[in-house]
Amino acid sequence: MHSVVSRSLKVFTTTLAAALLALSTPALAAAAPQQGQCANRQAPPPPVDTSEKPAPGKPAPAPLAVPAVPVGGNRMAECGLVTPDGALNPPDGNTAASWLVQDLDTGAVVAAKDPHARQRPASLIKTLLALVVVTQLDPQQTIVATKEDAEQECTCVGLVAGGQYTVDQLLHGLLMHSGNDVAHAFATALGGADSAVVKMNALAAKIGALDTRAATPSGLDGPGMSTSAYDLSLIFNYAMKQPEFAKVVGTKNFEFPPAGGKPAIPIFNDNKLLGVYPGFLGGKTGFTDDARHTYVGAAQRKGKRLAVVMLRAEQKPTKVVDQAAKLLDYGFALEDDRAAPVGQITYRPPAAAPSNGDPSVLADGGTGNGGTSAAAPAAKDDPFGVTGWILTLVVFLIILGGFVVGHQRKKAAS
Repeated sequence: MHSVVSRSLKVFTTTLAAALLALSTPALAAAAPQQGQCANRQAPPPPVDTSEKPAPGKPAPAPLAVPAVPVGGNRMAECGLVTPDGALNPPDGNTAASWLVQDLDTGAVVAAKDPHARQRPASLIKTLLALVVVTQLDPQQTIVATKEDAEQECTCVGLVAGGQYTVDQLLHGLLMHSGNDVAHAFATALGGADSAVVKMNALAAKIGALDTRAATPSGLDGPGMSTSAYDLSLIFNYAMKQPEFAKVVGTKNFEFPPAGGKPAIPIFNDNKLLGVYPGFLGGKTGFTDDARHTYVGAAQRKGKRLAVVMLRAEQKPTKVVDQAAKLLDYGFALEDDRAAPVGQITYRPPAAAPSNGDPSVLADGGTGNGGTSAAAPAAKDDPFGVTGWILTLVVFLIILGGFVVGHQRKKAAS
């Protein structure tokens, strides 16, 4: 009996030491798997045209640094399908190089494909521009369109030089009809195109979208443009918490006021799932030759709100919106089966709020998650805490040691 207990004690002591080492080195435990082996881990595929050629005398921007630990959890570093254990594969026919389905309320990643691969956003970057607008400009503020605004490469709403528009009206044109003329007008109001891009990238960094670098306010391709399905899911998650944004993307039709002697302009939402897919809440579409088709959309069913992001997709064999609808169906089916999340949309609070009252700081203190910091998911996963588990193991070890000593004394007395 004594030898059996001694061996048990030795085994337990070894196990305890290993457990303490693992608990004390979370960074090692969280090391990203196969980060260097995935295509497009650092940069999007090569461009197919000259749209990303730097201006004369300017170097091409270096790729953004790849975090040592994948944002959102270890599985977010995987290259292929990222699905719950035992889950069926997503429906056939999906053409997106990268995609992600998330729970909009909890931030749980339901399923994904190559979520941190660097891709191009096309007009989905307008969701980031809209976030800067709703945090810095008053909805009823008037903006006067310039000649340069009205002459932008379209898709355009049809702004008239000298026309006066409210921020709210322009937001409808930006998000419903993807107006590049509106994007330029907003950029002008934010201090110019370069200033607007700086503000967009600063906001992306503040909330932890580390794969994202806007090169243009509109999403037209430019040097260094980069994002990922994970980042756009994070940006869209935060955007849908803003009432003005959520209202606009859920609007089916809208009328721009008459200006410059031209009549009112009716605009219709480009997102064809609105009013067709049950419970659809809104979203955004995009396309450039380099980015290919991009898409984000959200829907509600049985009290659950899910959102899907698709990047580098094609319109064949089925339309991208139909592919998105199937991914939403797949996500809702996984939620009905109570499948375990494969990751977490994690907001990173900014290091410090600026002292100049910059309104681009998030209204909830910088977390973008209703006041929950980036540490919140970890706390939720282990509510008892590392210290509590260590103390429990130590107490158990003491009890086991006492049992061994008592057994030895009893044997000596007999």
